[in-house]
Amino acid sequence: MELTNTSKYPQVIIVGGGFGGLQVAKALANKPVDVLMLDKHNYHTFQPLLYQVATGSLEAESIAFSLRKNFDNQKNFRFRIAEVTGVDPEAQVVHTTIGDRHYDYLVIATGSTTNFFGNKDIEHNAMPMKSIPEALNLRYLILQNLEEAVLQNTKEDREPYLNFVLVGAGPTGVELAGALAELRNHVLCKDYPELDAREMRVYLVDFLPKVLGPFSDEASNAAKRFLEKMGVEVMLNMKVQNYDGTTISFEGGKTIRTKNVIWSAGVMGVVPEGISKELIVKGNRIMVDNICRVKGYSNIFAIGDVAAMITPETPKGHPGVAQTAIQMGDSVGKNIIHIIRGEPAEPFKYNDKGSLATIGRNKAVADLGKIKFQGFFAWLVWMFVHLISLLGFRNKVVVFINWVGSYLSNNGGTRLIIRRYVKEAVPQENEPIPHTD
Repeated sequence: MELTNTSKYPQVIIVGGGFGGLQVAKALANKPVDVLMLDKHNYHTFQPLLYQVATGSLEAESIAFSLRKNFDNQKNFRFRIAEVTGVDPEAQVVHTTIGDRHYDYLVIATGSTTNFFGNKDIEHNAMPMKSIPEALNLRYLILQNLEEAVLQNTKEDREPYLNFVLVGAGPTGVELAGALAELRNHVLCKDYPELDAREMRVYLVDFLPKVLGPFSDEASNAAKRFLEKMGVEVMLNMKVQNYDGTTISFEGGKTIRTKNVIWSAGVMGVVPEGISKELIVKGNRIMVDNICRVKGYSNIFAIGDVAAMITPETPKGHPGVAQTAIQMGDSVGKNIIHIIRGEPAEPFKYNDKGSLATIGRNKAVADLGKIKFQGFFAWLVWMFVHLISLLGFRNKVVVFINWVGSYLSNNGGTRLIIRRYVKEAVPQENEPIPHTD
């Protein structure tokens, strides 16, 4: 059933409640449009702190914020929990699990998901970390494997449970590697006195020759130095060949026995069905013009990780970071109003505000334009920026208190196994995939 817009104002549908989607809606506040946001969750996730949820330092609720509550005072905003199953650009309709919705302007802000580069074994056996449910799955897997290690009688038997391999040395991999190293160095002996912390090994693997590839050489070298000092084994120029759930193998013959492989080696855009395949470029991103409008369409926009604005200045598109989505979202919101009023749209210009990554307690790297610094002050800047970027006053307070407690005690977090994580079996050929409600 199609539900048409009965309002006298144009209907703007935003698909996705991430950084970009939020910014579009904010830019359209009190404007002569009706805004409908669709997302499969009713909350916004602050993804930069997912790794702290995965390692038990923060609870999931402290990095999530209600989308409805965020727009309490915006009268032209509505929200619906729904999954978008397709788009019909000709009819100007979005197909969803709660019915069809007509739009006058559509903003695709669906973000990205983990890219396993077509390897089904890795996809099934490795752990991604792009959402709160995935971060919680990873937390429970880590804790369950530590509990299993306690039950093993020999070092050889404990080895696969205590080897942690992080594939992808970008900010996610680096920050998670640092968090796991701190767990080993400061927590393992307290929570698991039966285990020898030296048996827990953390590997950070990347096929590139440096960690934090997009960062400056100074930041990359400092991050590698910090990680190695914490006991992380950094393996660069190493390409993963396969992972079967018990052994990860690399080109060249090296193998590691492990039940803990965390995959952050790449992302790919989440593109709704109905967008022309000719417009999809590397990374499963949608080609857009200089105002983030999908090429070939007059009223469909794409922003953030799912958008590819290819220009001579940005031949590979813009970086897949929160600032890109936020700035694109603000630009698109303003340009929709310009278009409605018959005014010329303003080309998008990305303002690179710099990059930050933390490696652990008192350790971070910062590239802020020409200013580059590492260590304790960079760590303070990282904390301040992330704290003020969180949605909700309560979340800011809770996270700050957690951070202070963790800093003072070196033993933050609760690390409870609320539910067991059990990986689904791979369906055999011609066997239907089991459905779970």
